[in-house]
Amino acid sequence: MARNNHNLTIRLTLTALFMAMNIVMSLSLFSIPVPGGHLYLCDAVIVLASILLNPWEAFIVGGVGSFLGDLMFYPVAMYVSLVAHGLQAVAISVISHYTLKKHPRIASGIGAVIGAAIMVTGYTLGKIYVYSTFEYAMMKLPYEILQGLLGVIVGFALCWHFGIHKAFNKILQREA
Repeated sequence: MARNNHNLTIRLTLTALFMAMNIVMSLSLFSIPVPGGHLYLCDAVIVLASILLNPWEAFIVGGVGSFLGDLMFYPVAMYVSLVAHGLQAVAISVISHYTLKKHPRIASGIGAVIGAAIMVTGYTLGKIYVYSTFEYAMMKLPYEILQGLLGVIVGFALCWHFGIHKAFNKILQREA
């Protein structure tokens, strides 16, 4: 029982850490300026966390973390972020953990691409609602796509090519 509580503590701590990283990466300080706004690097954190964590933990990182980041820095879009990034994170986590179990890299790659499509669609529809203009949403669409692809590439690379997935599993196995 003590080991399960310890493992739960580790999972909660990592979820909180990833959520904090998501909030920090939503700052303009860590963004790339583009015409009419910024490309935010929080998608890389969301992809990485969603590949590693279960769907509920991923939702907390992606949805709640993005909501809190927007609440502090850009409250107009906070509910759009909650839904778009929350669904993105859950989709990535579900696909990564419950499909193609013998090919986890392929599963997480598919999940990350589908998650990016969900995020782009969610933000595009959200911008139509928030700003009441289809034209503005379409103007931002290429940048949303670029942000999603950047998040997929960086998050996937951090997870699989820089050993974070292996280290994450080692920590949890040691504590299980």
